[in-house]
Amino acid sequence: MGGGPSIGDAYVRYHDDVWGVPQRDAQVLFEFLILEGAQAGLSWSTILRKLDTYRVAYRDFDPELVASFDDADVERLLADEGIVRNRAKVDASIRNAQAWLELDDPVEHLWNFVDGAVIQNEWTAMETVPAETDRSQAMSRDLKRRGFSFVGPTICYAFMQATGMVNDHLTTCFRHRECRALA
Repeated sequence: MGGGPSIGDAYVRYHDDVWGVPQRDAQVLFEFLILEGAQAGLSWSTILRKLDTYRVAYRDFDPELVASFDDADVERLLADEGIVRNRAKVDASIRNAQAWLELDDPVEHLWNFVDGAVIQNEWTAMETVPAETDRSQAMSRDLKRRGFSFVGPTICYAFMQATGMVNDHLTTCFRHRECRALA
């Protein structure tokens, strides 16, 4: 079978180039927040496989555009086989965009949960990496209070890991030192 790179290749590229890199671009942070919510209950490889379609369907994750999605947009998204077609997740993505726009400075707001600096963890085994922390619980409570949904503490911790708010690469991983240097 021919074709493009496998999902394994995409996953390796994601790990090697994206995951854990400190991210302070508001639109990229918004994209990760929406994608982490969409991933709930699924594997990240499912989201990676659908990433290009997500970016088209969600207008490159421009929060102002997503916040303005109407019923026709919801139906368009629910009919799009290239994304996770779950009404609760689609509705949440639009509400989250609207809540995002209510934040004075979304980047500063989110990074405040780690006091503005990357938390450098020193995990040596996957089984020691937590699924959530006090900080992700605080982020979850705050975002829910502000009208966000699909932002439980586990989703928030996955978001913090993906966007480099915490460096959770194992110390044996070559990316641990590289991401530390980026902080």
